[in-house]
Amino acid sequence: MKEEQRKEVEEVGAIDFNGIHIMTIIGEIEGHQTASQGAKTTKYEHMIPLLAKVESDDRIKGVLILINTIGGDVECGLALAELIASLSKPTVSLVLGGSHSIGVPLAVSADYSFIVKSATMMIHPVRTGGTFIGVLQSYRNIEKIQDRITRFISEHSNMEQKEVERLMLAVGEQVKDAGTVLEGEEAVRYGLINQMGGMKEAFAKLLELCEKNNGEKS
Repeated sequence: MKEEQRKEVEEVGAIDFNGIHIMTIIGEIEGHQTASQGAKTTKYEHMIPLLAKVESDDRIKGVLILINTIGGDVECGLALAELIASLSKPTVSLVLGGSHSIGVPLAVSADYSFIVKSATMMIHPVRTGGTFIGVLQSYRNIEKIQDRITRFISEHSNMEQKEVERLMLAVGEQVKDAGTVLEGEEAVRYGLINQMGGMKEAFAKLLELCEKNNGEKS
């Protein structure tokens, strides 16, 4: 492994391999505020130039996104999901462990998505940190953010927006909280994720999409 590649793996968990860019989204999505010391994070400011590199580098034919995240900064996570969805290169995501909260839009932002059987996905209402002003405008702002999230999930998966909202606001499954946790097979059954599978299946699908993309360009 070249020193440049080794450094990129160590710092941002990404590597280019035979024309495939392998990107990891793990731990907490760190955005406008620094995460607590010792927390494993995926940094928003690191991901943006990586995605720009993917789009501009002709040597990169496709992107495999490995996901195991607890969620994090809502605005930054959704922005990253929008960037992934806007790439002209084929993208495939693989959920390992979990893709919770804002990790759900990130998982479905790829052209095709996989999940392993033991993984989980958590859909829940937007939570706020810091001081919350208890006025009508604050509630409306949260509703708008949740609408952006549920609309994005619906547009990039096979779930209707109303069904996403129903799972998000469900009561009784989680202690002292609303929302729904879906295991791997359930996520596929609901249409949130395209297919069950692991690394082998994700790589095979990505290569298939790359070949199709190259054929359309030639």
